Amino acid sequence: MTAVQTSAEQSGVTTGQDQYPAGAQVVVRDEEWLVRSSMPTDDDGTRIEVVGVSEFVRDQEAVFFSGLDRIELLDPRETTLVMDDSPNYRRSRLFLEAVLRRTALPQSERRLALADSFLMDPLPYQRRPAELALSGANLRPRLLIADVVGLGKTLEIGLTLAELIRRGRGERILVVTPQHVLEQFQHELWTRFAIPLVRLDSVGIERIQREIPAGRNPFTSFKRVIVSIDTLKNTDQYRHHLEQIRWDAVVIDESHNLINRGSLRNQLARTLAPRTDALILASATPHNGDAKSFAELIGLLDPVAIRDPENYRAADIEHLFIRRTKISPEVREQMKGQWADRGPSHSVHCPATPAEEKIFEELAAVWLPGDGGTSVSSVPLFPYTLLKSFLSSHAALRATVSARIKTLEKKDDPQGTAAELAALYRLSELAADLTESDSAKLAALVRQLREEIGVGPASDERVVVFSERVQTLEWLAEVLPAALGFKGRAARDCVRIMHGGLSDEQQMACVEEFGLADTPVRVLVTGDVASEGVNLHRQCHQLVHYDVPWSLIRIEQRNGRIDRYGQARPPEFRALILTSEVEGAKDDTVVAERLLEREDQAHRSLGTAEAVTGLYRAEAEEKSLIQDLLRGRTVDESLDARRSGADDQDAGLDDFLADFFGPVGEEAPPAEPTEPGGSAPAASPGTESSGSRAAASPVLPRLFDSTAHFLDDALREVYPDARERLDLDRDQQSGLLSFRPPTELVHRLKALPMDYLREQRLRERMLVTFNRRLAEHSLQRARESSTSSWPEISLLTDLHPVVEWLTDKVLVGMGRQEAPMITANVAEPIYLVQGVYSNKLGRPTVVKWMGVTWLEAAPRRPGEGLVDDDMVSLLRRCGVGPTMANKRRYCDPVPLRKDLPDVLSTAEAFLNTHRDAWDEPLREPIEQYKRRLGTWHQPTLAGELTKERLADLADSLLTTGRPLLRVLAVLVPDPDRKDGDDGPPLVSLTAPAASPSRF
Repeated sequence: MTAVQTSAEQSGVTTGQDQYPAGAQVVVRDEEWLVRSSMPTDDDGTRIEVVGVSEFVRDQEAVFFSGLDRIELLDPRETTLVMDDSPNYRRSRLFLEAVLRRTALPQSERRLALADSFLMDPLPYQRRPAELALSGANLRPRLLIADVVGLGKTLEIGLTLAELIRRGRGERILVVTPQHVLEQFQHELWTRFAIPLVRLDSVGIERIQREIPAGRNPFTSFKRVIVSIDTLKNTDQYRHHLEQIRWDAVVIDESHNLINRGSLRNQLARTLAPRTDALILASATPHNGDAKSFAELIGLLDPVAIRDPENYRAADIEHLFIRRTKISPEVREQMKGQWADRGPSHSVHCPATPAEEKIFEELAAVWLPGDGGTSVSSVPLFPYTLLKSFLSSHAALRATVSARIKTLEKKDDPQGTAAELAALYRLSELAADLTESDSAKLAALVRQLREEIGVGPASDERVVVFSERVQTLEWLAEVLPAALGFKGRAARDCVRIMHGGLSDEQQMACVEEFGLADTPVRVLVTGDVASEGVNLHRQCHQLVHYDVPWSLIRIEQRNGRIDRYGQARPPEFRALILTSEVEGAKDDTVVAERLLEREDQAHRSLGTAEAVTGLYRAEAEEKSLIQDLLRGRTVDESLDARRSGADDQDAGLDDFLADFFGPVGEEAPPAEPTEPGGSAPAASPGTESSGSRAAASPVLPRLFDSTAHFLDDALREVYPDARERLDLDRDQQSGLLSFRPPTELVHRLKALPMDYLREQRLRERMLVTFNRRLAEHSLQRARESSTSSWPEISLLTDLHPVVEWLTDKVLVGMGRQEAPMITANVAEPIYLVQGVYSNKLGRPTVVKWMGVTWLEAAPRRPGEGLVDDDMVSLLRRCGVGPTMANKRRYCDPVPLRKDLPDVLSTAEAFLNTHRDAWDEPLREPIEQYKRRLGTWHQPTLAGELTKERLADLADSLLTTGRPLLRVLAVLVPDPDRKDGDDGPPLVSLTAPAASPSRF
């Protein structure tokens, strides 16, 4: 008996952990399946996701558990060798390429594999989060992406997820976002990265509950899901479902909302964090100014990263955190010509009308008196609430006054509130008399929109108008159409309103309509619900602050809706500044105008305004500013006092925060080494490496020089009559492929966004291309459509369902445990063998593609073989390619099959000899982590995690057991070719020039 594993040995290694690497073929219930992913469970052995290979279950997806079913890994010694009669050995070459594509990249591969294949600009700064996540600096891919507003965090997340998928670590993905950006996020990940996410908004949840049995976990029905954080946090039912799921990757957008311990969002995050391998948090404002709160956020990523949550530095977590601004050197240099420079913020002064001056007089005399006067209100902050309502609109003032009157009238102390009630009644009377013609800001807004910006019935110009108050938004939406000259149906369609009181579907519809060029909407009036995460820059570069938030952070967040990556025109900002002649009046020049100036200064000098006050939360900034105003400070005195730390009890806090909000992560990482134990994996000529530096060699091993050539040959092989069966049409000039998807592909398309499937009628016809320019044009054309933002043409990438479908069709084209024999330019038979080491989680740690010879007559010791561990290079030297001739000279497989045990024994000996060297880059970070874990003295860790479980997790990432071996093909000599014949020399692993390893 040789050392090679039998099927039983391969499915039960010495650790007791079952191993079923992605790409392996198994037999379950007498049917053959292809392993997609595997994950250990606590009770039922290994959970294995598979797709059917044999005829009866072909293309059917299933999940098996090794503790419940007999799952047989095929014994490589039982491989059947078959001849390939296809032209140019096309079937064999396709099969080998398909195995290369379906085999997950090992943990040891740190470089990016797919960065150049997506619809995104080649900006190295956007690749660096993915590089950091995969660098091995952290035990698992867990990262906080804290780039400031507009740099492209969604693209950075998409690229990171794509790389995880290629490594077999992204089968089950959960993305959690605010409800108003669900569709936007889903749209970006599909159109740019071909990553489909099923959107579970309120409608989606209802649909799934109708389709699945009662009580069934909806998250088991789909592998990749995007859901609103508000949907999850408000329902105990979903929380229970989430506790039953293990994810490969979880993304939580706007993650600064997770900080408050005890909140529903925080509880949700603590539920998810220990139940996922990869965790990506994203926030442009990740800090609330409290070191302990930020430590809790980092603790979701790595519970032992911070020893003392009240005393740590940026260097302690640099492996978990990356942050750049628009003026960061790498961003500024790479963005040249790709992001229009921001224009100035214009203050539009609006002299108060006589009716408005009466209100200023009342506020100054009764509510906000100067010179040490006493306010009529017993609540110190309420007069400023009144003032801000009035500075917004008379409609907002009426609502605030009415609400306060109702509150005071319910109190049991009428005498104590009599003075304030009387003052409120007077304000109510004054506000009731105000009409549209009494609003100086409305008149100025209409002038700005019509005369300065050019909004009107005959113009396509668009603008977004922000206000903090819902009453102001509703009033503006009502009066603006007629004021701008719109009539009839156009008056109903030209303005859209968006605020937090709308459903998630209504909010998403507003954003989508505003982003489509052909829709009639011209003005979006919105509250600050749109100030986080929403892209409004596609068709708009004009923004108006109808009222100005008393927070630098909120101003910057608003401006960031149109001042962001991809903005083609210089963003322009205007703010309506209500001014008064009343002595002591606190008009917009007192606070709003000065805040606008300070935000603009900070943005240009620092790249962000978040650190100016040192508070890092919009609500905290506003509250602090109002308290300082009550103390008699000016806006500048308040901002400068906060930044200088004059009011901080912790003298070290300012320096601590400077670490995090300085240039964190601005330095590019050092050049990465080649693959452990040898040269980096080979790939096809002409493939560009990822990142800002040139790698020693491409990451992906490939036989075909492009995915396009692979797909062309795969179609010819699988569907030789594709023109008739698929109604295939190909435009040679543009590269557009149009075809009718067969049933098995339609089945796979169920994972695509439902709106996309329905609107583009993909079940009837698909339009795909490898032409990046054509795909980009289709995406741009969709944005200019009035019907759908989904492009009709999608870019084919390695992750696209069409490419994955054809890859699997090629794989199942070979019979169960068959390997082709290829007549090649070799002197002796060379067996092509795949060797894969895995960890306890079933993920590959080392993948080797080998050429192995075994000849008893060779001049070496009995039982000795030779190994070349660069299969792709070997195949090229042997002349295996699209121009090789297939003479259909059949070789007797019996003698070749007899040597399989010795060939496999040689391959395993080679792998075992180098295993320790290949494991070293994986082992060292794990050992460092365990040493740090050993000094940890905190009584509790995040979620369910304990020190023991974290230690077990670290150990589970190490290589375990024996390698999984698979015979892929055999290169056999041409019987008509002799050594003295013309042509290139025969390739032989016994020749000194080949320098193979001897075993």
